[in-house]
Amino acid sequence: MDVVIGIDTGTTATKGIAAGMDGEVRAVTSVHYPLSVPGPGRAELDPAHLRDAAVEALVTVARKCRERGDRVLAVSLSAFLHGLAPMNADGTPRGPLITWADNRSAAQSDAIAEAGRAKPLQARTGTPVHPMAPLAKLAWWRATDPDTLRDTPRWGGVKELVLGALTREGFVVDLSIASGTGLYDIHERRWDPEALDIAGITADRLAEVVPTTTTLTLDAEIAGAAGLPPDTPLVIGAADGPLANLGVGAIPAGVAAVSLGTSGALRTVVDAPTADKAGRLFCYALTEDRWVLGGAINNAGSVVRWAGQTMAEGVDRPAAEGEDADVRDAALLTEAAGVRPGSDGLLCLPYLLGERAPWWRGGMRGAYLGLRREHGRAHMVRAAVEGVCQQLALVRDTFEAEGVPMTEVRATGGAVASELWVGVLAAALDLPVAIADTPEGTALGACLLGLHAIGDLPDLDRAAELVDITAHTRPDPESAALYRRLRPLVEKSALAVTDVLTELDRIAPSPLPGTEKAVTGDKAGGVRAQGG
Repeated sequence: MDVVIGIDTGTTATKGIAAGMDGEVRAVTSVHYPLSVPGPGRAELDPAHLRDAAVEALVTVARKCRERGDRVLAVSLSAFLHGLAPMNADGTPRGPLITWADNRSAAQSDAIAEAGRAKPLQARTGTPVHPMAPLAKLAWWRATDPDTLRDTPRWGGVKELVLGALTREGFVVDLSIASGTGLYDIHERRWDPEALDIAGITADRLAEVVPTTTTLTLDAEIAGAAGLPPDTPLVIGAADGPLANLGVGAIPAGVAAVSLGTSGALRTVVDAPTADKAGRLFCYALTEDRWVLGGAINNAGSVVRWAGQTMAEGVDRPAAEGEDADVRDAALLTEAAGVRPGSDGLLCLPYLLGERAPWWRGGMRGAYLGLRREHGRAHMVRAAVEGVCQQLALVRDTFEAEGVPMTEVRATGGAVASELWVGVLAAALDLPVAIADTPEGTALGACLLGLHAIGDLPDLDRAAELVDITAHTRPDPESAALYRRLRPLVEKSALAVTDVLTELDRIAPSPLPGTEKAVTGDKAGGVRAQGG
C-alpha cells in the first residue's frame, strides 16, 4: 500500500504512524521523554529529546512499512503549539524549550492586558495574550534576562527544532505554528510590528513563514537511516490542534472536534481567519483557506490522574500486581459513575495546571466548592470530570454567542474510553458525541495533510468519510438541563475566587523553589496534551 508517515511531536511523547490513502493506519510507534518541572510555574523540555525522538519515530515507522511492503510517499509533521527556545544561528538549540504549560510570564501577559493591548493583539494574531504564548514568553525574557534576549540569533518552537533535525532547507516554520505564537498577523500574513516591539525582537530572528502544504527534502543521512529514497518529500505540516480536527474528520461546517487527553480542546473549522467579539477563542491555521476556531483547556484527564495519585488508596477492587495508572483511573471513574449528576452539590474548579479558555487569565488555581462531610472520593472525582466538561461547555457557549453552528462533536483521546467521561461531555455540551476510531488522530491528521500536499487528497472534506465512528452518545436531557443551570455558577465562582487564589499563591507557592520534578508518559487519562 502507498502510505504517508506522520510524525507528531507532543508534550511528553512523539508519535509516528503510517496511513494509507483510505485513512487506514498501517504502523504505529511512540517515543517518550520527560517534561521537566524544575520550579514554580516552569515546564520545560530538552530540545535534544524532541529532535532525537522525531528521528527515532521516523526510522521505526519506515522500517515497519518496509516489513509490510508498503511504499512511503511522503513524511508529514505535526507539533504542539506555543513552545519557545533560544537558538544559534545554525538553528541548533542553546537552551531548553519552554512549553505551553510554563506560567512564568504571567506578569507580562497581565501587563499587556492592563495596558489595553490584549484584545487588539488577539484580533490580529489569533492567539490570546496568555503565559502560554511565545509573545508573553519573549516579554518575560526581555524583563528578566535581557542579555540572553539580545544575544540570541534565532528564536523558534518545536517545529523549527524538529525541522532542524530532519532537513537542511533553511529556517522556516509553517503558517499553522506561526498563527499560534501571538507574534504573527494572520490577516496581513506578516510578523506583527506591535507584537515584535513588545517582545523586544526583530522579524529577522524568527523563521520564514510558509504554507502548511510546503514540501521540503529529507536530510540524506536521515533518509538513509530510515531506508527511504533521498528525494522523499517532507511536508512541513501544521500544529497539533488543527490536525486533530482533520484526523477525526471534523472538517465540514457544524462538526466540531473535542480532544480529551492530558489537557483538552474544543475546535471547529472556518473558511477564513476569524476573531470573536469577546476575545475568548483562538484562531489557528490548518491551511491557507481552512482555519480552526476554538479554545484549549489545561486540565482534562490529568485531573483524574491527580485524583488517582492522591486519593486512590483503598479503591474497592482487587489489587493487581504491577497494574498501571490507567487501571487505577478506570477504577476511580467506575466508582464516580455511581454518584448522581451534579455530584450532590459539589462543584470543582479543576485548574490544577492553571487555565486557558475561555478567560485566558494567568494564575488560576483549582478549588472544590460546597464540600460537605457526606461527600466522598467518588463525589470529588465525578465533580472533577464535570468541572472539565463544564469548562469545555463554556467554550461551546462562546461559539453559540458568535453564531457559529455546532451540531455534532467528534471526540478522541484516552478519556473517551470511559462511559462517564463521554456521558458527562455529551450532557454538558448538549450535543451528540461521536467517538472517532482514531486513537492517533493528530498523527493521522498529519498523514492526511501530507496526502493533500502531494495531490492525492485534493478535497480535505473527504477526511470525514475516511474516519470510522465507533459509537454515538446522545445527551441525557435532564443532565443537560442541570449542567446548563450550573454553568453560570462555574464562571461566577471561578472569577470570584481568582484574586484570593492569586494572593494565596504569593503567600504559599507550590511546589517549593528548587524542587525538581519530571512528568513522564502522556496518557494521564488521555493520549496527549493539547497545545491548542
